[in-house]
Amino acid sequence: MDLYLKEGMGYKTVAKELGINESMVRRWVKRYEQEGIQGLEEKRGKAKRPNKGRPRTRLEDPETKIKRLEAEIEMLKKLLKM
Repeated sequence: MDLYLKEGMGYKTVAKELGINESMVRRWVKRYEQEGIQGLEEKRGKAKRPNKGRPRTRLEDPETKIKRLEAEIEMLKKLLKM
């Protein structure tokens, strides 16, 4: 968030810097602007009622998952410094 909000970098630049997809950066910024830090919490698997919600059907390959999680950690570290 800091890269986008404070440093003035664009979505593409932030995505390239973190090694992630631009759409993920856009999604994070939009959620943060709308809901604050709570908007960045993982929402999958938190259905309010049992047997509701969409199950995850496609497994992420381990390398992609690691990259995504590392990028999320870096983004959250930067947010905590705000």
